[in-house]
Amino acid sequence: MDHHIIIIGGGASALMLASLLPKNTATIIESNPKPGAKILVSGGGKCNITNSRMGTEYFLGDTNFVQEPLKKFNEKALLRWLERQNLHPVLRKETQYFCKDSAKELLDIFLKESKKQTLCTSEEVLEVTKRDEIFYVKTNKRTHTAKAVVVASGGLSYPKIGASSIGYKIAKSFGHTVVKTAPALVGFTVQKEQFFFKELSGVSTDVKILVGDHVCEGALLFAHKGVSGPAVLDASLYWEKGKIEIDFLPHFSWKNVQGSKKQISSLLPMPKRVTKAFLLQFQLEDKPFHQCTKEEQETLQTLSHYSFAPAGTFGYAKAEVTKGGVETSEVDSSTMMSKKEEGLYFIGEVLDVTGRLGGYNFQWAFSSAYSCAKHLSRTFS
Repeated sequence: MDHHIIIIGGGASALMLASLLPKNTATIIESNPKPGAKILVSGGGKCNITNSRMGTEYFLGDTNFVQEPLKKFNEKALLRWLERQNLHPVLRKETQYFCKDSAKELLDIFLKESKKQTLCTSEEVLEVTKRDEIFYVKTNKRTHTAKAVVVASGGLSYPKIGASSIGYKIAKSFGHTVVKTAPALVGFTVQKEQFFFKELSGVSTDVKILVGDHVCEGALLFAHKGVSGPAVLDASLYWEKGKIEIDFLPHFSWKNVQGSKKQISSLLPMPKRVTKAFLLQFQLEDKPFHQCTKEEQETLQTLSHYSFAPAGTFGYAKAEVTKGGVETSEVDSSTMMSKKEEGLYFIGEVLDVTGRLGGYNFQWAFSSAYSCAKHLSRTFS
């Protein structure tokens, strides 16, 4: 089968690209029976499409590389495009745009738009080679040929819905560097000293987490395996190893409570179960705060800078995204084309660009697809 462009993958970046390309110029090869599996499960089934606060500071990756695609197709341009397709995302959590009812609304648009291209499902790409300006894309069913190949195969998170390392393999086979990958936007497992966290499973409290120079604010959810919740997921983006510091009392002033006659468990603005678990851990009794010795007060104040080293993460099965990926200095940010191989492109999560929680990874998928589509449309029009 001879096609101008082959798109490897059927996720957000692949479907956006297929929607933006001229009719009958591309073939999408997707290993799942249906495209867009990850779109459907994201954002609690409502898909967090983008964020009204957009900028390179919300991404882990080379700032200059991220900047160009975001500038060409920012969150406002994305919302305009979606509105033209009759999708009107709703604003939740102050800055985050979600589908109104379900992620299926977004997927339906992509399926309708990408119908202009050929779609091959339940077909797994095994390798890509190139001879005499032609790419040969070998799958478990046949070999496709193309003038251009776009790797939009995503990362390693959610193996249950078909995540694979094929994008990295293709990149390496054409001489690209792949930055070490790791699960990101994922919960932390804990060491023995924090095993008591597990007894609090299901309880949530607002925190501020310090990881290196980064501050992540929001809810922390105690889980059966350790800790999760938005603040923890964000922190996992920046954590590699070593200690993190959690402020369990982010908007609390110790100065204002000096001499308070309230019980400690009523005084501290945390769920009582959490306060009591820490008191047990600190071997302190729950008593009126003014009866605490200076030493006991100092122990309690460690809740504002509670430091520990996570044992690890919940892994790719629970991770929303994969950090690391194809080295961006080897890719042209204005076109998404490889600097090492003419006609080979990389978009979306397969690249070493990862956004924070809140719609940033979808925005990156769409912005990088847009840059790529612009270039390919000029080349193959």
